[in-house]
Amino acid sequence: MHLFKKPARWATAAACGLLALAALPAAPASAAARAASAAGVEGGAPAAPARYAQQRLDWQPCQSGALECASMTVPRDWYHPGAGADLTVAVSRHRAADPAARRGVLMMAAGGPGASGLGRPAGLASYSPRLAAAYDIVGFDQRGVGASTQVLCSDQDTVDALFTSGDLRDRSPQAVDATVKRSRDFVRDCERRSGGLLPYITTDQAVHDMDLFRALLGESKVSYYGPSYATFLGAYYATEFPRRVDRVVLDSNIGFTGSWQEFLTGQPMSFQRRFEQDFLPWLAANDATYHQGRTAAEAGASYERLRSSLGAHPLDLEGTTVTPNHLDAAATSIIYSGDRFPDLAVLLGVLEHPEAAPQPALAALAEKLKHPLGAQFAADFFSVICQDTPWDHDSASWVRRSAADSRAYPMAGARELTFASVCAAWPRSLAPRVRVTGRGLPPMLMLNSLHDPATYYEGALRAHRETAGTRLITVGGGDHGVYQSHNACVDGYVEGFLVDGRMPAGDASCAGNPLPVPGRQDRTGQAEEPLSTTRSVPTTAPASGEAR
Repeated sequence: MHLFKKPARWATAAACGLLALAALPAAPASAAARAASAAGVEGGAPAAPARYAQQRLDWQPCQSGALECASMTVPRDWYHPGAGADLTVAVSRHRAADPAARRGVLMMAAGGPGASGLGRPAGLASYSPRLAAAYDIVGFDQRGVGASTQVLCSDQDTVDALFTSGDLRDRSPQAVDATVKRSRDFVRDCERRSGGLLPYITTDQAVHDMDLFRALLGESKVSYYGPSYATFLGAYYATEFPRRVDRVVLDSNIGFTGSWQEFLTGQPMSFQRRFEQDFLPWLAANDATYHQGRTAAEAGASYERLRSSLGAHPLDLEGTTVTPNHLDAAATSIIYSGDRFPDLAVLLGVLEHPEAAPQPALAALAEKLKHPLGAQFAADFFSVICQDTPWDHDSASWVRRSAADSRAYPMAGARELTFASVCAAWPRSLAPRVRVTGRGLPPMLMLNSLHDPATYYEGALRAHRETAGTRLITVGGGDHGVYQSHNACVDGYVEGFLVDGRMPAGDASCAGNPLPVPGRQDRTGQAEEPLSTTRSVPTTAPASGEAR
């Protein structure tokens, strides 16, 4: 799920406040020889055939200009590299700013699964001059995503219908049957339109792509930083290629020692906790600004009244029909980051009184709310989560479970049946089961906030306890993605480890960043202006999340 971009301002601010929603030298020819020798047999798949291991990355300036980019050819199936058409993986690089101080390569990946990682090295290098000096920072678009070979499923209208049709809290037999049918239709679309690619869009296949990338860079080992889903990816990479990793940081952790089913069925609780224990008290404390209720209970009741109103009378917002599902999707996405709480507060006011907002602002807001999940993101997301680990394929059991979770944790429990029904209908996967234990690995640093709604603390704690050699930094609050958030304590642990090799002797903790105060400077240096600021809301994504 996306975290939100930094505040953006429209030319005409809404009176009531709105939520908007150098080319470097190519590697020497000897790099191919180094790559071939570095690509040994590990991770269960055979060594990369010469036509992959001896390819040369043709680095050119990326379109953004801040990085250099290349394309890497990978087999469709690492276990049968001669079968099927090859795939392309887009890769990027930010050269170490201080070659004399360079200590190696820091590989990073994106969240999701389904988010683009190609541009991430530029953001990390800008945020941390220490990392930019010490490492070549490299990134990639995972197979199935972005500039790499994409996997195709349904069109955007079909994906929209998955998440916006009816009211996902409706548990009538007709509504439940319709939800299950939409999920099954989505899977049939995936099978029909993917060109046979679905079985190969898995984390296991992706980590073999990562290891080829390492080899083509001429490195015997890489360090790694990954947030959200990228913690799953990093834990799998380290497990399958234990002699190829150096210093590893996993930020906002999926329960990578267990299954996707175990992890995702824990999310309704954590989203509800974040909403009720963090957002609603904050909203009530700022009732003088937002007028949603002076107590958390009153603020929660205001949310439910708005939701009921949208159910009885969906709002036509510049051609986008806003339903209760749109509201829940926006709310669950916004609460990923505490400094975006004003976005949700303002959105509630706008949906209550759209007549008070200027038309250009409403049009921009409608566009942001229109698609709760992008079609391309959905294709990769479900390919990965439905295939990496086993799922219960009994639809009746999911109907029962989702009914209970919808009652207990309505914020996200109502959509559980949609996600589970997709994976219940997905063709059974042949992907190997990877068991993450930490044995034989160097120490790994883990970070997690206590009330992270997407990658909840209980899952991170369980993964920490079951993975030998890990250290867990517990961060207060509930932000998803705690590094690169201007938290000096967190930054000190991460950069002290990646640059200087200082691993904490034991688990440790950091205070979380304070929640924003309307009208005061936030930590980005921009003033919170609840009556005039408009903010950017990206497309909502469903589960494990995309961190900064």
